Amino acid sequence: MKYSLYLLSFGIVLGLFWGCNKTPKKQEVKTAAVSPSHSHSQPQDTMKYEVEKTEEEWRNILTSKEYRILRNRGTELPYVNEYYNSKTEGVYYCGACGKPLFTSNTKYESGTGWPSFWQPISSSSIGTQKDESLFMTRTEVVCSRCGSHLGHVFKDGPEPTGLRYCLNSAALDFKEQNLNNINPDTLSILEK
Repeated sequence: MKYSLYLLSFGIVLGLFWGCNKTPKKQEVKTAAVSPSHSHSQPQDTMKYEVEKTEEEWRNILTSKEYRILRNRGTELPYVNEYYNSKTEGVYYCGACGKPLFTSNTKYESGTGWPSFWQPISSSSIGTQKDESLFMTRTEVVCSRCGSHLGHVFKDGPEPTGLRYCLNSAALDFKEQNLNNINPDTLSILEK
């Protein structure tokens, strides 16, 4: 019984990270995004962001799930998260600081169980960095305003970009909006 529990736990953890990492390892991801040096779990992070808070301040603002994902670079379970299957028209914002990041116009069904997009609102909305955790190399996606972890980007998405921004629902806030009536360049920060 104890062995079965260990095997089941290992399978769940392995499935979480394999599911979002479908890109063949020999492909290199190139994004149009700004690439700040970001890693909240490493003390050498010296990148300055427009929004900077102490970890205590982040804990007071975010739920425990949001904090685990946005600030500790966590991952939520596939298929049981809020936005993976959403078809509602609107804008997705950073769950930590409210910066507009993606629209539903670039969201698509990737089959991974996480919300996936082929392009951010603008290349300056997000940043990327190399992530070598969990015995694999991936490209982490972070909010360019506060440096919070959003997910990862892979080079197996649809045209015209060929990219798949595989994000955590808990890292995002969503506001239903008619996209015909907005200019993505003039969207304001969503207050938390």
